[in-house]
Amino acid sequence: MHVVKIVVWEEDNVWLGYLQNYPDYWTQGDSLDDLKEHLKDLHADLSAGLIPGARRVEDLVVS
Repeated sequence: MHVVKIVVWEEDNVWLGYLQNYPDYWTQGDSLDDLKEHLKDLHADLSAGLIPGARRVEDLVVS
């Protein structure tokens, strides 16, 4: 099982959210569960490289 952090909120009776490491790629759902399914699909597409030029957030270790 792989855990991915997500950011979610409800606005005007619609659930919105994105994967924390990919804040440019939002999706929506009719319910929180529906949104989570869309986020899983988005994660699969991003992980498979199906979205060209995808920007993501990473950590940089500096000394």
